[in-house]
Amino acid sequence: HSPLPWSGLSLGGVVLHDRVGPARQTGAFLDIAYRIRTGEKSRLSFGLKGGVNFFQADLAGLSTVEVDPSTADLSSKVLPNFGFGLFWHGPRFYVGLSAPKLLENKLTEAQSAVLTTAKEDRHYFAIAGLVVDLGPDLKFKPSIMLRMVGGAPLSLDVNANFLMRDRIWLGALYRLGNAFGVMAQYQFNEQFRAGYAFDLTTTRLGAYNAGTHEVMLSYDLKFTKGRTISPRYF
Repeated sequence: HSPLPWSGLSLGGVVLHDRVGPARQTGAFLDIAYRIRTGEKSRLSFGLKGGVNFFQADLAGLSTVEVDPSTADLSSKVLPNFGFGLFWHGPRFYVGLSAPKLLENKLTEAQSAVLTTAKEDRHYFAIAGLVVDLGPDLKFKPSIMLRMVGGAPLSLDVNANFLMRDRIWLGALYRLGNAFGVMAQYQFNEQFRAGYAFDLTTTRLGAYNAGTHEVMLSYDLKFTKGRTISPRYF
């Protein structure tokens, strides 16, 4: 992602590949955003996303499952989609609302009253956070994320992060009734940072897994002259 030479516009993209058991997804999406001033130091961004996702599920390859003929059309799907988002921010706060996928594409069609149609349900995300000085070399960043989807309970993440000497992030996460986790990140310079996160579920699924590990590397490319804003609070 990067700002464009034209005032107020930014362009970005996402390429993804995800595999869980027999299901695979490969997709590419293009993002564009337009920012307007809402105050001396605050901005409101309007974002649009569009692209396509290629979904495959090799259910016939499962040796321990007898595949129902009604799921035969689940083997391969091309799923175009688009999304929309709003993001309002200043130097020390942000508030956002988004729906990354607005089209509810069907993966399977129910063949009888006892079967359910599989589809991509529309998800909504709401986020908010701020940065508070606790001392000359210590900052506190609380934030929340609320996820909403039809037919499922609300999911709420509560995060608490501390920034030391504008380089080291240390924090914790609690997902209401579901999981808790910890994270760490180091800012090597204005452009490069790396981080690690671990979370462990508090539900009965915890008996079957040992948590989730995540490693993150980020590098901001410089296409224009000028100094990169550092550190990046959000």
